[in-house]
Amino acid sequence: MNNKVWRPLIVSLLLAIMLCVGMIIGERRVSSSLSQYTPESSDFDLTEGGLTSTDASAKLIYLFDLLRDRYVDTLDLKNLVEEAVPTIVEELDPHSNYIPAEELSEVNEQLDGSFSGIGVQFNIQQDTVMVIQVIAGGPSEKCGIMPGDRIVTVEDSLFVGKGINNEKVMKSLRGEKGSVVRLGIKRATADELLSFEITRGDIPVQSVVASYLEKGIGYIKIDNFGRNTYREFFTSLIDLRSRGADGFMIDLRGNGGGYLEVCIQMVNEFLPKNSLIVYTEGKSQPRADVMADGRGNFQNVPVVVLIDDWSASASEIFSGALQDNDRAMIIGRRSFGKGLVQQQFDLNDGSALRLTIARYYTPSGRCIQKPYEMGEREAYLMDVVERYNHGEFYNQDSIRLADSLRFETVGGRSVYAGGGIMPDIFVPSDTSYVTPYYNKCINSGVIYSFAFQFSDSHRETLSNFNNYDEAFTYLKNQRLLPKFVTFADSKVKSDAVSLRRSGSEIERLIIAYIMRQSGYENYFYRVFNSTDKTYQKGMEVLREGKAWPTIE
Repeated sequence: MNNKVWRPLIVSLLLAIMLCVGMIIGERRVSSSLSQYTPESSDFDLTEGGLTSTDASAKLIYLFDLLRDRYVDTLDLKNLVEEAVPTIVEELDPHSNYIPAEELSEVNEQLDGSFSGIGVQFNIQQDTVMVIQVIAGGPSEKCGIMPGDRIVTVEDSLFVGKGINNEKVMKSLRGEKGSVVRLGIKRATADELLSFEITRGDIPVQSVVASYLEKGIGYIKIDNFGRNTYREFFTSLIDLRSRGADGFMIDLRGNGGGYLEVCIQMVNEFLPKNSLIVYTEGKSQPRADVMADGRGNFQNVPVVVLIDDWSASASEIFSGALQDNDRAMIIGRRSFGKGLVQQQFDLNDGSALRLTIARYYTPSGRCIQKPYEMGEREAYLMDVVERYNHGEFYNQDSIRLADSLRFETVGGRSVYAGGGIMPDIFVPSDTSYVTPYYNKCINSGVIYSFAFQFSDSHRETLSNFNNYDEAFTYLKNQRLLPKFVTFADSKVKSDAVSLRRSGSEIERLIIAYIMRQSGYENYFYRVFNSTDKTYQKGMEVLREGKAWPTIE
């Protein structure tokens, strides 16, 4: 039989089998303890018994056996299942997700807080791997690898050229803990190729990417809610308070979420005892409330939280808990709207299914999940584009808030459900500096390329700054914008009108990227925030003592 004829039939049957399997998995009991909110593991074997709890599942398993034992041709059932599973999961809600075995470790390490490797951040410039930052305490730092080093050989084989990409670099540099990799390094200060043997080790994945003090305000930028985020967050809070912080700005913009358990620990630092943080409920999950235990160390300090369109899941729990308890001012734009709880089920072949098991609700009773149609994932993700097209990024009045979705905070303030967290203070997207020239510079990558070239040629000077003001003053005095215009001219033609409108912002981006490529991550965010309107509004609210929400 022609493959084109039988293959869709087989896949359709397997889809039905896998749908039944998924339904049974979803009906498994989940502990009512806090662990139900985090992706814990459960073994599940497609070949085991236990699927005969209904006549339908027994029938599907019987049909699967027939395909294996009686079909006229030999079938690659493993391949068919791998095609079928993602297809059936895509017909569920937008956040249930199947992860193939070969991708699971990489997906998990984004939240688990570490991986094994050599401990460098890199970029690929002109088909060459350039070390941008050496992670403190990691294997590369111990061996003497430095920012600016170019990796030109790996295991004595040439490692440059058009075939080099991020995936290939990570596969070559990451590996089992204790394994050794040989690198050939080209360094600007050495004539000969330098050889290093590096023993791979555990490399921490930082989720608190910036933490600094500005005029008595502690700023903390959090990229995700990973396994180690609470420890990083708490350490930053303690450090900033010891240096004089009397208020905090928590930046969750672009933070897509992570472990709910970690988020709850972080919220607990700010709320008094018995304050409701979040509750979850689902068809097979009775309502489970999570309350503050009263042991938080920062219950009486003013707080603002920054959010935007890509703040999702745990970011929305964090924001919603503080908003509904009248504990912090939420500033920015409406968040993404993900209010579904996933649990991870590990399958016997090393793959995993992250299945939606419940919805979460903020203390006031709001479900933050935005509306969706089963199986319509593309339309769901395009919702943010629709918000943009409707003018929501620029005008708060374009957001429709139905009275039927109105809830109240503990202090009686109105808050709304229906999709995302609506900030207490709306700050529109800033387009004052956007011109066609600016967009072309961004899209072509020429700003980043110029910053890289400048960093590379001034590396020794850039490595010796003692503080932010010293570094920023030096770079401001370098007349970077005229140098950039000349550098970029072959790719992007400038004009006087565009430069008047966009020049300051382009220079700011250049300085920020030079800071980052010189190893000053906190400085990178300080430059970015220096003219950011949402950040400035947060500073204003904290300085004026308006971080505690009240009914006006």
